[in-house]
Amino acid sequence: MTDILAALLGSCERTPDAPALSLRRTTLTYRDLADRIHGVACSLTAAGLKPGDRVLFSVRPGIDGICLALGIIAAGGTVVFADPGAGEAMFRARAALAAPAWVAAESVLYAASSGPLRGIARRRGLELPDYGTVVPDARHIYAGPWLPGVPTGALELGAKAISGLRRDASADGRPGRLITGEGSRYAAAPLLDQPNREALIIFTSGTTDAPKAVVHSRASLGTGLDDFASAVGFVPGERVLTDQLMVGIPALIAGAHWQLPPVGADPGARPEKYLDLLPRADVLFAVPAALDALLRMLEHTPAKTPRLRALIVGGAPVLRPLLLRARAQLPGTVIRAVYGMTEILPVAIADGDEKLAFTGAGDYVGRVMNHVSVRIDDGELVVAGEGLALGYLGEPPLTELRTGDLARVEAHRLVLAGRSKDMFIRGSTNVYPGLYEPVIAGLPGIAEAAIVGVPDDVGDDRLVLVIVPADGYDEAALRRALPGLIDSAVLPDRIMTMSDLPRSGRSRKLDRAALGRLVSEAFA
Repeated sequence: MTDILAALLGSCERTPDAPALSLRRTTLTYRDLADRIHGVACSLTAAGLKPGDRVLFSVRPGIDGICLALGIIAAGGTVVFADPGAGEAMFRARAALAAPAWVAAESVLYAASSGPLRGIARRRGLELPDYGTVVPDARHIYAGPWLPGVPTGALELGAKAISGLRRDASADGRPGRLITGEGSRYAAAPLLDQPNREALIIFTSGTTDAPKAVVHSRASLGTGLDDFASAVGFVPGERVLTDQLMVGIPALIAGAHWQLPPVGADPGARPEKYLDLLPRADVLFAVPAALDALLRMLEHTPAKTPRLRALIVGGAPVLRPLLLRARAQLPGTVIRAVYGMTEILPVAIADGDEKLAFTGAGDYVGRVMNHVSVRIDDGELVVAGEGLALGYLGEPPLTELRTGDLARVEAHRLVLAGRSKDMFIRGSTNVYPGLYEPVIAGLPGIAEAAIVGVPDDVGDDRLVLVIVPADGYDEAALRRALPGLIDSAVLPDRIMTMSDLPRSGRSRKLDRAALGRLVSEAFA
């Protein structure tokens, strides 16, 4: 068992003067990073954060945001990741389930969710909850410059190591401030000796009636991410480019230099901008869709091909066509393909060349991690181990996880053979259509609804919502209603209508395979 904070702070002690975390022109050494984590933990404790308090967290990846998240955990709190893009109804449902005592958000979210800016945000298609009131009686922390809408008395997250605290509002009515100071040093904030208590909550799916969230402890996170660092083979001092906490933290545990892309640098949406960051990186993490976009851009600008030591691909299935392109365009780069899920990450990691050399049936996903135990039950992969999450928020503890993947194990190596239950993958989100179809079918003018995943060539699924219309069906009204009902990650790429859905068997169960073929043919 590995405590994520103990492992990270141990790395800070081993190489205190080495660079740890960089964004643009700002770099923290490992000593600086430890100071900021301890400083945030001490200041939050002084401000009233108690062990077990949950913090609804909407701060984009950056030096301050990462230090705040780690400081919350070091103080005994729980970080509850909350995506403002999920839509107001879903956001409120998730906040109600998590029952946080604190809210941490960027000042622009407070401003854009209240007052005159709220209307502007809505006209641009962004439905935000009022961050100042979404959690009654919550304490507030804001990142960025003070803006109208930030609640009076909110604590400011400073850009430098936190060295003190003033909780009173200033004369101009602006919130209290977490005072910052360069070069301050702290006695180490004592870590609670309960690494198995909750530390991180990640919402994965669900409807407004039943949001679903995975609960991790410091131990479950640390065990999985320590194994991740070892299996990927991070080298101390090498530069790792990613905005993903679950990749950056293992890099830090191994003594590498985590480099954050600037806010808005999206390799999938703006690959031409992201390519300019690659010469300063030794290791790159990308989800398959983003890697596809980068490789396509490199085909047109081969002079920008980076000299990466390693490429890590994960978050969705890594298919052979994409892997072949990556190997052809990055011939000297070590490739690692990660298989895992939010509940336990990673489960297995495959060397890219081994994956390409595999000629058997199925999808070879690599060697099972040391912390993971696997068994096959009626063809389905079932996993357990110290890296498994505590469970789902509001549900009984997890002792093992039925993955829904059909699989076989060959000499401690894992080969997938398809899905045993209905699920699609969109980006890095697992989509279970059965959660959403009844909710959609309950809307006026809809007799039946089904969601179909149409695979693309990089392992992602385009989601098509199929409607059997009833009297009064209005597609425009349906599109307006969906963001308030279902997770934003499940909003359909296309909507189509059918007079009836294909069914099979005596029970007349929906024949998803047949429906998938019909939809694929319609959009071929």
